[in-house]
Amino acid sequence: MKKSTSTFTQPLKSIAKLATIASILAASFNVFAEPVEIKFSHVVAENTPKGQMALKFKELIEQRLPGEYVVNVFPNSQLFGDNNELAALLLNDVQFVAPSLSKFERYTKKLQIFDLPFLFEDMAAVDRFQQSDSGQKLLNSMNRKGVVGLGYLHNGMKQFSANNPLMLPKDANGKKFRIMASDVIAAQFDAVGAIPVKKPFSEVFTLLQTRAIDGQENTWSNTYSMKFYEVQSHITESNHGVLDYMVVTSNTFWKGLPADKRAVFKSSLDEAIALGNKIAAEKDNEDKQAILDSKRSELVTLSPEDRQQWVNAMKPVWAKFEDQIGKDMIDAAQAANTK
Repeated sequence: MKKSTSTFTQPLKSIAKLATIASILAASFNVFAEPVEIKFSHVVAENTPKGQMALKFKELIEQRLPGEYVVNVFPNSQLFGDNNELAALLLNDVQFVAPSLSKFERYTKKLQIFDLPFLFEDMAAVDRFQQSDSGQKLLNSMNRKGVVGLGYLHNGMKQFSANNPLMLPKDANGKKFRIMASDVIAAQFDAVGAIPVKKPFSEVFTLLQTRAIDGQENTWSNTYSMKFYEVQSHITESNHGVLDYMVVTSNTFWKGLPADKRAVFKSSLDEAIALGNKIAAEKDNEDKQAILDSKRSELVTLSPEDRQQWVNAMKPVWAKFEDQIGKDMIDAAQAANTK
């Protein structure tokens, strides 16, 4: 006996209706689902290149993935200080941070290259090296530790500041200088008889104001935004090193993003970093001039001969860390000084 086809079509219609209902419910769930919170923590002011980069990243993500993600930016160590933001990243308490390159020492020794004194002639050389194959390779140097490097953010060349004019290396002898937690920078100050003191960035102003330390090293941008010039009588335009950042996330968070979302995050971050680097170049001269106009700090300009004395005193630090960094990397960085 031949079965009626209606016997089969009825269940099929029911299945189709259920599928439609499921689709509607799924769509409704997506509409009313809360956006995923992304936390971006950093330790500097919002008016710095890093601060402006983070805000641009927030703007782009919320424009390009509306309702899916919300990016909350926490400046000025509001969420985590510079000594614990990487640990917080790996615990997924925050999803993006942008520490100075010195902060990665416990995760890789390779990035110590950026702390070597007088290695780069200017920011153009820094940029050429970072965009080279060698520089891009360093972004992946912490993958085994769970940290994913996504891009370099400029701040500028570092200058010395103190409560006495630093004309020659001997002028730093016996003076206490705040430094980041970097063995290379500690060795740099040891080389001129100074006393390196490792302290968080958020404490520097108070340490200078109370004369607990005698000086520090920083970019024009940070020196201006954090008002260090108000409590330091002299700033030596040494351009002795670079203070850049690396924007990083955790391997767990990055791989957990859907591939299409990850692409949007990366392109948005690249665009935000490009803006931050443009601002950094502009602010370098603007903030320097603002400090000079304030007349709170006196500018110390080094003659070529005086600067060479600093180079001669500090360059032996390179050899001390060559095995950890790699001679090939140092050679590549030096090659970037030539266009």
